[in-house]
Amino acid sequence: MHSTVTAIRPRRRGWHTAGYLVLGAISAFWYLLPVRAGAQQDPSALRRQQMVEVVRERGVSDRRVLDAMGEVPRHLFVPEKVRPQAYEDFPLPIGSQQTISQPYIVALMTSLLDLKGGEKVLEIGTGSGYQAAVLSKVAGEVYTIEILGSLSESARKAIEGLGYSNIHFRVGDGYAGWPEAAPFDGILVTAAPEKVPQPLLDQLKVGGKLVIPVGSFFQDLLVYTRTPTGIERKNVAPVRFVPMTGEAQKPPSSPAP
Repeated sequence: MHSTVTAIRPRRRGWHTAGYLVLGAISAFWYLLPVRAGAQQDPSALRRQQMVEVVRERGVSDRRVLDAMGEVPRHLFVPEKVRPQAYEDFPLPIGSQQTISQPYIVALMTSLLDLKGGEKVLEIGTGSGYQAAVLSKVAGEVYTIEILGSLSESARKAIEGLGYSNIHFRVGDGYAGWPEAAPFDGILVTAAPEKVPQPLLDQLKVGGKLVIPVGSFFQDLLVYTRTPTGIERKNVAPVRFVPMTGEAQKPPSSPAP
């Protein structure tokens, strides 16, 4: 229940472009130095840091998110046959007609939650488990729901194999959220409903954010923030995700005559 292709970020023009690239090159050099020293212990470390640099050049600047992306081994969350492409910035198939989201989208959506550490976060659509693993590095507790039992189980095995212990799994329809664990500081949805599920908005703490793609064929990545007086909405970018299944696909009930 995972995946996406996002719109291409416009290129900057004029002197801003030159300055952006120079700063990126300098920081890339700084970022990669410690990785080279440990490359023999972890051959994928350099590839992860190169992936992180691509994500950062596309505009994600949250250092905690970038550090998490540089630490979580994405190649362990994809089938072996596509592992050579694990650190490229595009989605990959994971089976059951689902994909793992491209690294940029994972980083963008995580950063939009604006986590500072210690928060309780809900993910709808466990998929490969990679997004939950990244969240576990920047939040206190992660609750993740997957409608496909086979995906949930494989994600659980991958995450437990890495020793991440602050992630809680559930198999079921994420439309209703996880009421027993609510309220949440952040909710991240990795599949697109046509309308925002009201239960997810209801399970946000004041100050909490819901990051969610919404739409059918044409979709937008939206951020909803609960304030003391209501809900604020922000439109981030056009995206393309798999549709949310289950309750989200049911037609609205007709009013009683």
